[in-house]
Amino acid sequence: MKCRDVLDKLWELSPAHFAEEWDNVGLLAGRWDKEIKSVYIALDATDEAIEEASGLSADLLLTHHPLIFRGMKQVQDQDFIGRRIIRLLQEDMCYIAMHTNFDVMGMADAAADELKLGQRKVLEVTYEDEIATEGFGRVGTLPGPMTVRECAAYVKDCFGISKVRVFGDPDAMVRKAAICPGSGGKFVDAALSLDAEVYITGDIDYHECIDSVARGLPVIDAGHYGVEQIFVPYMKEYMKREMPDLLIYTRDGGEPFFYV
Repeated sequence: MKCRDVLDKLWELSPAHFAEEWDNVGLLAGRWDKEIKSVYIALDATDEAIEEASGLSADLLLTHHPLIFRGMKQVQDQDFIGRRIIRLLQEDMCYIAMHTNFDVMGMADAAADELKLGQRKVLEVTYEDEIATEGFGRVGTLPGPMTVRECAAYVKDCFGISKVRVFGDPDAMVRKAAICPGSGGKFVDAALSLDAEVYITGDIDYHECIDSVARGLPVIDAGHYGVEQIFVPYMKEYMKREMPDLLIYTRDGGEPFFYV
């Protein structure tokens, strides 16, 4: 199938109009009429991901975070982003990013599913009509009452990550949780307004955490990678179901950092 056909199927899952105005989603590099037989899925378009996709002769690289994010006036090999774009084009590899549109239509419910949240609501509404309400994150009930410490261990198990940062009383009992995959510091007010008893997110500022605790809301910081890594298996499953003729490869590089 053509690249434009693949993108049309991805828009069916996470339409472009759900993306934030500041975002950059869709086909960011490559040819619309490129014949796509194989796809490589990764969280980020790193040098390692592009190298591995190239080694597998993938026709399309699909990531969550867009490689081209801010405006670029030049594409040249003295810039690390430029080098990656040049490599993609040299390999005749198309490149698609599905970012905040997928955060709203895909990631939020997928993360809530991992935690088995019940009675869920949208954390931060960005779209609403007579049929549906959509937005970032979810709020819902955990499978049962647990302490903040137990909830932190539960988050680690659900997302398969090695560590989480915890702010707040570890022995406080919680049942209602808010989760925002990725960077969620700006949604603390939303979590409080929906009576969440613990907030699970990533890339949240130290001061936002201690301020949240002061307002009665413990925080479990699972890291930006920690929750959003679910993009890769989610998109693999979707593409295999909706585009079964495509050969799907995925990047499983593990956490892109280590602790000392």
